[in-house]
This record gives sequence, structure tokens and C-alpha cells, in this order.
Amino acid sequence: MGLWQKLTKKTPERAPLFFYNTLTKSKELFFLPSWARTVRMYNCGPTVYGRQHIGNLSMFVFTDVLRRTLEYNGLSVKQVINFTDVGHLVSDGDEGEDKMTKGLKSESLELTVENMKALGKKYADMFLDDIRMLNIDTEKIRFPFASDHIADDIALIETLEEKSYAYRTKKRVYFDTSHFPQYGKLGTIDLGGLKAGARIATDPEKRNPSDFNLWKLNKKLGWDSPWGKGFPGWHVECSAMVHRILGETIDIHTGGIEHIPVHHNNEIAQTEAATGKPLARFWMHRAHLQLEGGKMAKSEGNIVNLSDIVEREFHPLAFRYLLLGAHYRTPSSFSWEALGAAQTSFLKLRRLVDTVKNVGTLPLSYRKKLEERLNDDLDTPGALGVLWEMLKDRSLSPTDVKAGVLDADRVFGLGLANPDPKAESLCMSVFGVPINMEDVPERVQSLVEAREGARREKNWQHADQLRAELERIGYSIEDTPEGPRAFKRQ
Repeated sequence: MGLWQKLTKKTPERAPLFFYNTLTKSKELFFLPSWARTVRMYNCGPTVYGRQHIGNLSMFVFTDVLRRTLEYNGLSVKQVINFTDVGHLVSDGDEGEDKMTKGLKSESLELTVENMKALGKKYADMFLDDIRMLNIDTEKIRFPFASDHIADDIALIETLEEKSYAYRTKKRVYFDTSHFPQYGKLGTIDLGGLKAGARIATDPEKRNPSDFNLWKLNKKLGWDSPWGKGFPGWHVECSAMVHRILGETIDIHTGGIEHIPVHHNNEIAQTEAATGKPLARFWMHRAHLQLEGGKMAKSEGNIVNLSDIVEREFHPLAFRYLLLGAHYRTPSSFSWEALGAAQTSFLKLRRLVDTVKNVGTLPLSYRKKLEERLNDDLDTPGALGVLWEMLKDRSLSPTDVKAGVLDADRVFGLGLANPDPKAESLCMSVFGVPINMEDVPERVQSLVEAREGARREKNWQHADQLRAELERIGYSIEDTPEGPRAFKRQ
């Protein structure tokens, strides 16, 4: 019997699973159709023309927690994160230069499809390295490149033409939003304002300001198509990849809140116009991660990369812990001070797991509370609160607490069950070096013995006073099934 089977063999009845659905603007009970065996989930991935900053990466920690929560509830997941390596114009509203073209120019590379794909792979590999440092298992996820699905894009556009949802101009092929009455139904959107101001038409043949690009003609860069050489629009790529890899109607589609007004409404319109079926049952969106209260954006030069965090001697999973401390639908803020506090909490969990040798019995009451918080729309701050409540519960043995921590980490994803030399080194620098009790001074031994006596008598106040005295003279004490363990602060 495996560890998790052993820990959860007496798990009580599961709490119902609720997610906030952007489409309906309400929390809804999540379940699979009776015929389905696997949750099909599509996560809008990065445009790979440069390195992804931590604001971008926060999106994929969210989708990883979502995946882990689904698995925690006994569900299997088929997950797709795409790489956009063509078609994403500087403006999400289909204006300006292609971001990949911009990336090629910034690196002084010739504008060719081959160079564009090579540039995309370069930054896709960097992205994969970064999310692996955040303990995201890339082996469980499919990562298609948009440039590998051009034929699927063309087939979708042809279907839209046949159904009179698309029209041609001298510059582009557009989706005609006037033929789709439900356009703009996702989220709370001022469609009138969107049509009037957000997307100014530079093509005089464009029928409606809200019409969006399906295919952009370009004689120098692109692929052959029935409409001429060029490349697909960013929006059509996602629809085509969803349909090809996951099917007509998927269970969950995610993205950032910035995707709601344009990108995801466009996906819905073109997909549902082509198939006559809903694109996704649930739409979930993560709020922005801000930097010291301001927006984090490459265009403004206001970014922090994961490499910056590592260079400052922070553990990448301390950043993951920081993200868990805010609900995914609430704007959160990054600061180095907040990251420091997150690292301390992460290392405390790490030290507990490393110092307690055995795994006891899972505290089912705490597991139930944890599950209730996670199943209430991924309430990770509340779930962390349950975790720390369990750690402070003096009625639990250290081994049982360890069992609870490891079970919770199935969702938190802090890698606590895995060897981690970097975390061990940081623990020593923060908390001190472990030493044998017989090697400590006589005064320290007497304080430890007195504290153990107070604990046996359940005189918790006196025990805490003695712990404080030990810390004042440079020692910290961890309680283990084998007795107290001493650490000398460096």
C-alpha cells in the first residue's frame, strides 16, 4: 500500500467541489458529465518572445493548484498549456506588430518562420525550466506550439466562412461579430464602450469595430492559405488547439483577467459559431500579481524574474508559498519583505518534515477542514490557516502532524516529501545547525529537561517560557518522537 493510500484509507465523505465560473458570475458545483472519466482543462499559455516574469508564472502556479485540487478529489486531468509563437499582436485587440516579430528584431534575427520557431523554442525552454523550479510536473502536461497547428487554424476559418461568420478584406480575414448575438457574454463587459473605443479599425473594409482577426496577410512571413500567404490570429489558434487536442466542449478553460474582454470572448464566438456547442463549461481567471502595488509588465520595465529571486538566495518554492497566501481571484502584491516572510514559513514546514523521521496517522478532522477550504473555489489562504492550526495543536503527535502536512502538500505543491539540498542549506542558515544533545552546554541541557517536564505536566505556558529562554541564548528546540532536537543558531 502506497503512502497516500495509507494516509487516506479512512478519509470521510468528500466535501462538494465549487469553482467560480466567470461565465455565470457565480460559484458552481463542479462535476464531470456521467460519460466522462477525465477533466479536460486548457490553460492559455505564454507568448514566447521573451522570458516570462513572475507575474506570468503566477498564472501557472494557479493552474497547478487547480489540477492538484481536482486530483485530491479523486479526478484525473488532461491538461494543455499552449505556446503562442505566432499571431499575437502587440495589442490584444489585433492591432500593431506581431510579438514574435518584435522579439526577432530585438535579437537582430532575420524575419523568417524558421527563426521565429527557434526563438519560440528558446523561450519555451526557459519557461519550462522556471515552472519546474516551482514544482510543476511538466510530464503531466501537453505543451503544443501554435505554429504546429496552422492546418487546424485554416480548417476552422474555412468552416466559419462556410457558415457566413467570416469575411475577407484586402488585408485580413475577419470574424463578423454582428452575426453572433452573444458576443461579449463572458464576464462583466461594456460592449458598447468596447466597440466604440477599445478597438479602432485601421482597415477601412472592416465592418464592425469589434470584428477580430482570423488571418492576417503577410507576403514576407507566414504560411500559404486559401486567402494568401500570412499567419493566423492569436484567438483562432487557441480554439483550434482546444478542438484538436481536447475536443469540442472542455470542462475548464483558464487565463488571466486580462484575457476576458477580448481573447476569451473571441475564442467563445468563433468556436461556438463553428461547432454550435459551448467551448467550455467553466471559465476561471486569475487576478494580477502586482509589484509593490503597481502593475507588473514588460512594456513598462517593471518586472521581476524567477532568476532574480534565486540570485537573492530565496528558494523558488518560497515564491510559490507566497502565491498560496492570496486567493487567485484577489489581486496580490509581490515585495521582497513578503517573500522573506513566505520563505520563513516554507522553511518551518520543511524543517518539520525533515526532523520528524516517521509518518503517523493522518488527522482526519484537519483533513476534512482542509478539503472544505480547497473545495470552496481554491481557498488556499484558508487552507494554509488550517495547516498552521494543525501545527499548533499540542494534542497531536509530531508524526501525526507530519502526516497532515504531507497530505496537504499534495495540493500546496511545496515538494516537502522530496529531498531538497537547497532547502536544507537554507534551514541551517535560518534556524541553525542540528547538534547532539550531549554536546550542548549543561545549562542548555537543564533548560531542555525542565521544558520536557513542563510539557509532560501540560504546563504549556511554562514550556513556552523555557523555549523562549533557550532561543535567547542561541538555541532552538524541535520536538520529535525520539525526543527534543537542538539547533545552534549561526
